[in-house]
Amino acid sequence: MEQEQDVIGRKVSSRGVVALLATLCIGGSATQASLVSSQVDAREPPGAPAQNTQRLQPVAEFNGAMPTGVSVSRTGRVFVNFPHWGDKVQYSVAEVRNGKTVPYPNREINTADTRDPAHHFLGVQSVVVDAADRLWVVDTGRIQFGNAPVGGPKLVAIDLRTNKALRTILLPRQVAGPRSFVNDVRLDLTRGKAGTAYLTDASSDGPNGLIVVDLASGTSWRRLNNVPSVRPVPDFVPVIDGKRMLNRPAHGPTSPINIGSDGIALSPDGKTLYYCPLSSRTLYSVPTSGLTDRRVADSKIAKTVRNLGTKGMSDGLETDNAGRVYGGDIEHNALVFRDTDGRFRTLVHDNRLIWPDTLSIGYDRNLYVMANQLNRQAAYNAGVDLRREPYVLYRIPVDGGPARR
Repeated sequence: MEQEQDVIGRKVSSRGVVALLATLCIGGSATQASLVSSQVDAREPPGAPAQNTQRLQPVAEFNGAMPTGVSVSRTGRVFVNFPHWGDKVQYSVAEVRNGKTVPYPNREINTADTRDPAHHFLGVQSVVVDAADRLWVVDTGRIQFGNAPVGGPKLVAIDLRTNKALRTILLPRQVAGPRSFVNDVRLDLTRGKAGTAYLTDASSDGPNGLIVVDLASGTSWRRLNNVPSVRPVPDFVPVIDGKRMLNRPAHGPTSPINIGSDGIALSPDGKTLYYCPLSSRTLYSVPTSGLTDRRVADSKIAKTVRNLGTKGMSDGLETDNAGRVYGGDIEHNALVFRDTDGRFRTLVHDNRLIWPDTLSIGYDRNLYVMANQLNRQAAYNAGVDLRREPYVLYRIPVDGGPARR
């Protein structure tokens, strides 16, 4: 039986609103979860439209390792992940189950064994539940930003009915090299015999781009490799917590944070892929027809990319079934969305949203967001870790369900 860690909570209803208080306990001791204040700071980012009146609601608090990803299944199961960035990580992928957090799907696969990288999670960056209620795990294959070994970068599909891994799709060297950083994934199960997956490569010191995977064959290929829209904006310096965010080592010069294509989302009809570099404030889109047709040259696809305007600095992206595109506005502690009329609007501005990371829309018509204080890590603060536990998973009601196919 898997070792469990105590949390406070109850199972998420697939019909109702999630009411879960959970904490992931790192280091073997259980810590009780507690909700934080739900008061919203009503101040708007400069020039932003009127904000949504819905409140940002705490769902779960995490002590220990910093989480990045979250996804909620059709039946309300909650999955989270913890990258190996330097924190003590007991397991990379976890489920909140019957009031406990447990390694998912088991502890063995969560053992970061570099001797057998194809069969173990090494550096999980995100988790996404598809329309068939399977959990897809995106593994960068990188531990503490070291080189990814062959067999490290991969997609792993887990059957939520049996809680067993169905298949592992390894990304070959020509698709995800040792310095690639596969970041997030979206899936269209209607395109191709078994569906198609789209991923971003957010590498800070390698080529950026999109990755397309044919799920039937497991074949993958790169698209928009290092074109301007997937690259970080040169000399991009955001202002977060009132401070210019730069790489700030304990000793030595500062430098810009050059992170490329990061957030990704898919339109409800599967015809449009949205993406954004992290070191940028711009949202881009590209038709999926060219991405999936290997006969189409990358140079031709690049001409179909659209600049959709300024949305703010975003890590995660998400879409709902009405066609709205959601993103974080990290510099303003906000969540924004591109409405169906093409205009950007603020969903909520709340000072508790310290680095809104992954976004996920549940079948309960809530948008979930992980606020993980990433900008307060030691690497950006002269070697001093300014993060303060707990890290918090929030939700906010939205007028739409998942845009999953």
